[in-house]
Amino acid sequence: MHSPPRILIVDDNETNRDILMTRLGTHGYDLIQAADGEEAIEVTRKTLPDLILLDVMMPKLDGIEATKRLKADSTLPFIPIVLVTAKADSKDVVAGLEAGADEYLTKPVDQTSLVARVKSMLRVKELHDKVATQAADLAKWNKTLEERVADQLTQIERAGRLKRFLAPQIAELVLNEGDEKVLESHRRDVTVVFCDLRGFTAFAETAEPEEVMSVLRDYHAHLGQLIHKYEGTLERFLGDGLMVLFNDPLRCPDPSLRAVRMAVEMRAAIDELAAGWSKRGFELGFGMGIAHGYATLGRIGFEGRFDYSAIGTVVNLAARLCSQALAGQILIDPKVYAAVETEIEAEPAGELTLKGLSRVIKAFNVKALQAV
Repeated sequence: MHSPPRILIVDDNETNRDILMTRLGTHGYDLIQAADGEEAIEVTRKTLPDLILLDVMMPKLDGIEATKRLKADSTLPFIPIVLVTAKADSKDVVAGLEAGADEYLTKPVDQTSLVARVKSMLRVKELHDKVATQAADLAKWNKTLEERVADQLTQIERAGRLKRFLAPQIAELVLNEGDEKVLESHRRDVTVVFCDLRGFTAFAETAEPEEVMSVLRDYHAHLGQLIHKYEGTLERFLGDGLMVLFNDPLRCPDPSLRAVRMAVEMRAAIDELAAGWSKRGFELGFGMGIAHGYATLGRIGFEGRFDYSAIGTVVNLAARLCSQALAGQILIDPKVYAAVETEIEAEPAGELTLKGLSRVIKAFNVKALQAV
């Protein structure tokens, strides 16, 4: 609504218009005029008044027809129309109301009735505008909500697809970045952890398939919790073997220390599981290998099935250290040892000649973490 409210006075008789202008002028309204129905429609479209006082008997276009056209115009907002008529017959009043008028006054217009009708219709206009604004705001909010829900569903679906073949950290990083550049091939220094069960092959050959699956479920569940706890990236798992990366794709300032702390907790967790397995006749141990160095990382595979993989000597070194580890051992290379020396209790594990590596590797066995 305009401030002050704008009222259009329509009458072919100038004297009648002047009377209404005078009676309403003292109330501070913004008053405008039109001399017939056609002019009333034109002025209404240009000025959008808050209320129209419309005479019925006029040349060119009478008040009844003007009302019909104004109410039928979908481009106009709600504008109350008060018909001002000399006809007091109830049929004329009904005709005006059926045409769309909201109220009526009979001539000669009583000052008190005029002011009361005007105030009443302006309140109706204000309330209608308020409801219309609220409805528009609600519609806009609903549209925004629908768009947000649609976006979230798309993100959830995309996350589901990504997490089927990527580690959770990688999938989340892809979603947060908004593209898949993180999956492109790149080079970075990483700490690589390999672990597997000792005696698993013999166990799998003699145990029932259901028993093998039960052991693997417990094994993976315990290790998976610790991988997430230390924010490692599960690069792959195959049967009883797992490979975990630190410092890619999520950067961390202490990849080797995180890897060793995780490994110590893993060893303790699997020792508890192994005690239970032993009671069932399953003799299984747990060994680990950890190395640090540069690797090439990125997405490999084909459409519909991708893996995020690391390639390089550091990967082979960690795998070979794992294969050399006895049950309960965590073998680490010199780079990892140098990074965590003050945080662990370790013992030399000898100089190892590992398959696929030309140089001899001086390995260390992590016995425990330093007491805090």
